[in-house]
Amino acid sequence: MSRKEERHVLTARAARLTKVLALVGVVAFVATGCSTEEVLRFGWPEGVTPQAEQMRQLWTWSVVAALAMGVLVWGLILWSIIFHRKKSEEFPRQTQYNVPLEMVYITVPTIIVVVLFYFTAVTQNFVNSKDEPADVNVTVTSFQWNWEFTYTDPKYKIDQQRQVSTVGSSSEIPLLVLPTGKNVRYTLQSKDVIHSFWVPDFLFKRDTFPYPKKNNQDNVFQNRIDTPGAFVGRCAELCGTYHAVMNFEVRGLPSEVFDRYMALRLKENAKTAKLYTAAEALAELNCGELCSPQAITTKPFNTDRTAGTASGR
Repeated sequence: MSRKEERHVLTARAARLTKVLALVGVVAFVATGCSTEEVLRFGWPEGVTPQAEQMRQLWTWSVVAALAMGVLVWGLILWSIIFHRKKSEEFPRQTQYNVPLEMVYITVPTIIVVVLFYFTAVTQNFVNSKDEPADVNVTVTSFQWNWEFTYTDPKYKIDQQRQVSTVGSSSEIPLLVLPTGKNVRYTLQSKDVIHSFWVPDFLFKRDTFPYPKKNNQDNVFQNRIDTPGAFVGRCAELCGTYHAVMNFEVRGLPSEVFDRYMALRLKENAKTAKLYTAAEALAELNCGELCSPQAITTKPFNTDRTAGTASGR
């Protein structure tokens, strides 16, 4: 068989292999049952804020770029395997100091790094931006092993010393009730050790440091919840014995429902002769699951170490 005929056979085999691989890829894609939107997320969780969507876009295009580079590299590897196999004992021609090729090796990776750096910086600046005025200001205080949420706007002032706030306990998950479609500014602090404010649906977390002594980290961030719902929150920094159960819940309510909720938080409950708690105010609103007085996404953990009984001998 001549070299030309051999090359033709190899080309035909490569074409068949390409078709088979393409068919396998299509079958694998269809078998997953994923929607187009799910495919474009490449496993990235679905967020509920514009900041989360911006990070999703960065992730999507980073993966697309990585796949494109991977296809190029795989193609070059297959090309070398197919068309540059050993054909005889003759030593192939050697080339050294291929300056144009070396320039490509240097230039292309540099361009890739610069482009990724640029879009990463743009996304980071958007996520950290606090340029827009905040509609609601909340101070998040972490402590071993729970959370306190204080609404610091003047309109949520109870008296000269107190603001509307919610504190968690061993028997009650604290609810951070927020309006959807509004800019919320969070100020983070800790009463004891380092904790971390993490809401998976925000695709965002930030450590909380002891106040007023802390490092130079920016302890303020801002976002907007676009979707009503209940979103679990967790501590993402190992902080002691009950770190794993230091949960809270963000409850996103439509703006008008949130206004009614806050109006109740400033009033006295006729049944208890005390100000409405978060649970009592939500129950009073009676607007379905979104107004559940207890957390929907998580539940309290029994911290009594003697509550269980051993099942072994």
